[in-house]
Amino acid sequence: MSTSISTGTTTGTMRAVVQDRYGTSEVLRLAEVPRPEIGDHDVLVQVHAAGLDRGTEHLMTGKPYAVRLAMGLRRPKNPVLGRDVAGRVVAVGSAVTRFAIGDEVYGVAPGSFAEYARARESQLAPKPANLSFTEAAVVPVSAATALRALVDVGGVRAGQSVLVLGASGGVGSYAVQLAKAFGAEVTGVCSTSKMQLVASLGADHVLDYTRDDFAEVAARYDLILDIAGNPSLRRLRKALKPRGTAVFVGGESAGAVTGMGRQLRGALLSPFLRQKLALLVTKERGSDYERLTELVEAGQVVPRIDRTYSLADAPLAVRQLESGSVQGKVAITTRP
Repeated sequence: MSTSISTGTTTGTMRAVVQDRYGTSEVLRLAEVPRPEIGDHDVLVQVHAAGLDRGTEHLMTGKPYAVRLAMGLRRPKNPVLGRDVAGRVVAVGSAVTRFAIGDEVYGVAPGSFAEYARARESQLAPKPANLSFTEAAVVPVSAATALRALVDVGGVRAGQSVLVLGASGGVGSYAVQLAKAFGAEVTGVCSTSKMQLVASLGADHVLDYTRDDFAEVAARYDLILDIAGNPSLRRLRKALKPRGTAVFVGGESAGAVTGMGRQLRGALLSPFLRQKLALLVTKERGSDYERLTELVEAGQVVPRIDRTYSLADAPLAVRQLESGSVQGKVAITTRP
């Protein structure tokens, strides 16, 4: 390991939320663990806040089981939970050129539910000047996912009609705002209790999935983001315009093995259709967070935080996510 460090930041222990096995929020506990060491291309971040997203929940449970191929078959290779991060740089590797000690950053750092976290230089960006650390921490994973789904995969353009399934969640709350920022007419789908939130995000129309079937309403859409639902391919295609695009962003009931059975069937079918059924491949890039910073600082994207928890109460935060009651995002703070 080759590092350039400030005094006393890479020795000793730190508080962190850890898990010794896969499972629900019951497997989480607060513990003292060694502070991370960093390599040549790494940055050590003193964590001020961390965000919670569905991906973190999947890493905790080890489901779908395919995630264990990369994260550890029987138990997590990295026992510290968390990915979204916002904080200050306290150490940099010898090959790091974009950041210096003292910089305020945000992005992705595996193991961010801790007082310190190691991040790749390429997965960080300067923190938006108009956001607090807590606000910035809930942006990277969810907002970048929405950005890539809309722009890189969906090819959204001004004047198009966009349907967001799961509009009240982490990715959905950003997708609504980003689609509006790009000039689209946006319809959000959510539960009854979350309709007010989705309307406040700027959605032109809000559908209550307990009463309204998006596939049966008269409207047809240029672009559909399928985030939190598990609708059949037939229903998705019925809601699309003849040359529309549906992007598979997630699906909480998509199977315990790969979690992608329906999505893979759609991708295989897509070449034979005028409509496009596309998979979103996860990437964590500092360049995406820089794109988001411009939109955040312009006031076009605003994080919506449901609740903030202390590090010690991180299991409660995960429990809220498990319950499906989160509106927008949940943050975990590590400093007073």
